[in-house]
Amino acid sequence: MGFLSFLSFFILILAYPQQIVSSEAINDSTKTSLSLLMTIKESLDPKSLILSSWSANSTDPCNGSFEGIACNELGQVVNISLQGKDLTGKIPSEIGQLQSLSGLYLHFNKLHGVVPKEIANLTQLSDLYLNVNNLSGVIPPEVGNMSNLQVMQLCYNQLTGSIPNQLGALKKLSVLALQVNQLTGAIPASLGGLEMLTRLDLSFNYLFGSIPVKLADAPKLEVLDIRNNTLSGNVPQALKRLNEGFQYANNPDLCGIEFSSLKLCTVSSLNQNRPQPFEPGSNRLPTKDIPESANVRSEQMSQSRNSQTAVAVGVIALFVAVAVTGLFTFSWYRRSKQKIGGTLDSSDRRLSTDEVKEISRRSASPLISLEYSNGWDPLGKGRGGSAFSQEVFESFMYNLDEVESATQYFSETSLLGKSNFTAVYKGTLRDGSLVAIKCISKTSCKSDETEFLKGLKLLTSLKHENLLRLRGFCCSKGRGECFLIYDFVPNGNLLQYLDVKDGKGKVLDWSTRLSIIKGIARGIHYLHGNKGGKPALVHRNMSAEKVLVDQHYNPLLSDSGLHKLLADDIVFSTLKESAAMGYLAPEYTTTGRFTEKSDLYAFGMIIFQVLSGRRKITPSNHQAAELCRFEDFIDPNLWGNFVEEEAVQMAKVALLCTHESPNQRPDIEIVMQELNDLSSSKS
Repeated sequence: MGFLSFLSFFILILAYPQQIVSSEAINDSTKTSLSLLMTIKESLDPKSLILSSWSANSTDPCNGSFEGIACNELGQVVNISLQGKDLTGKIPSEIGQLQSLSGLYLHFNKLHGVVPKEIANLTQLSDLYLNVNNLSGVIPPEVGNMSNLQVMQLCYNQLTGSIPNQLGALKKLSVLALQVNQLTGAIPASLGGLEMLTRLDLSFNYLFGSIPVKLADAPKLEVLDIRNNTLSGNVPQALKRLNEGFQYANNPDLCGIEFSSLKLCTVSSLNQNRPQPFEPGSNRLPTKDIPESANVRSEQMSQSRNSQTAVAVGVIALFVAVAVTGLFTFSWYRRSKQKIGGTLDSSDRRLSTDEVKEISRRSASPLISLEYSNGWDPLGKGRGGSAFSQEVFESFMYNLDEVESATQYFSETSLLGKSNFTAVYKGTLRDGSLVAIKCISKTSCKSDETEFLKGLKLLTSLKHENLLRLRGFCCSKGRGECFLIYDFVPNGNLLQYLDVKDGKGKVLDWSTRLSIIKGIARGIHYLHGNKGGKPALVHRNMSAEKVLVDQHYNPLLSDSGLHKLLADDIVFSTLKESAAMGYLAPEYTTTGRFTEKSDLYAFGMIIFQVLSGRRKITPSNHQAAELCRFEDFIDPNLWGNFVEEEAVQMAKVALLCTHESPNQRPDIEIVMQELNDLSSSKS
């Protein structure tokens, strides 16, 4: 028998040599992939808090046990999807050894360190998503070798240096998103040679120079966003074809014709001594540390700037000394005022606009006025224009004394919560009503005061039973803060009613859950509509945390329209948490835009949370809803006390709202009809 077995095996090798070798190759590939993945895990998740499913004891990382890993039939890793996992480590250079990788999705995490140049070895990669992290350093020029790259998302990081000219070699690239970094230099003209490029976002950086004419001729370009840079010179007329797809605000030195908000070009604005961006291969030699397409000023201008700088330094030094003295005086004044503030007999009525201005003229230190004379003062004289009527001022404007008194001078005992850009205090107004006061630093607000005022006007116009009511506002020039005063909501937010265990916390009954879902839908319907002269508004940051619950368990959407007041980088800094909790619509990573359909996606996730009683919604919850497997998507704390017909209908709405494709999601009107039909069938 032994000889026959050996003979059979020998014949098998002769007959099927490729299959045997292939099997051995797969085993070797599996071992290599496992070793590499464990090295990558140590770097991405140094504390081993997130990637617990990545185990060195695994026999095969491609069998579905490794979270976020997908492989091909040869056992090679082709996809890593770890977006929104709260990873805090670095991207290791070893990731470049996974040469079969076609998709790398590490966006919406807290990764730091540099983008390793070895990533350029991933020549099969088509999708690179590293956006919304804390990455620093330069964009490796080597990425120009990634010939199959179609989408490169590096936005919302802290990247520095210039945009590599080598990116012009990425002939398949359709989306390049580099916004909200610290990039300098000029826009490379080589990007104009990207025939597949449809979207280029370079906004909120420190780019200078003119817009390359060649870039304007990119055949498939639909969106070019260059806002908030220091670009200058003539805007190519060819960009007119992009219509609203061309965004260029806050580049004051740009000029051109047929662009409504641009000034006409003059000889001085064109600065003919300044060369235009040029392409690789021209005779002009680039200056050290400046990319090939950089605009270089003449030596005369540089010398003139040096002399002007010397004068400016002297003036600034004198200004700082005077300002510091004024601040010291003001600080002493505020402290003494706070100590005696409680004994003063203050008037209960609010101050009118004229009274506020008059008191400011009489009491403000001239030094403080000097400090803020060109500073942030959105409610200052002449700023409001026609945006605010006197009636609006009188009905919404509070003075700083009222805010300080309500919060006991912003005491820690009144503090309800803090984030990176706001603090919320509980307060009691003089009429005894309870309020929540949101404090926002001026550095977190829109720098354009006209835009800030428009946002404030919008907030005051929002009135609906399912929206948190704004009672008033106060913008303090002296403190450099804006205060939004809302009704205080006693029952907290929806998060408090999720993941209730061991009797710790209140379990919402079934009818209350349905009522909350319907109330949220009504609030969204109001925001997305344009009745009563109110423009349609996308919430952008909807979550269970933003849904407050009043004493009657009616839901109130908070922070509606708040993004209209905040600087863009502050708005987008909140996206990490939204992504981690699953609220962010999948199309945002490619479009970079919020729509009514992205609000509907977040609403669908909230429905799943309310039905299941869980904060974290998984694919198994979706699958259970599709199969009407109630035990896997209905809160077990209900102990079966729910109506199956209603649960099925709610699951249907949630699934429609969270469809991967925004085109397949319903409008809020259809959602309202579905929910109304549910109420009708019940009656």
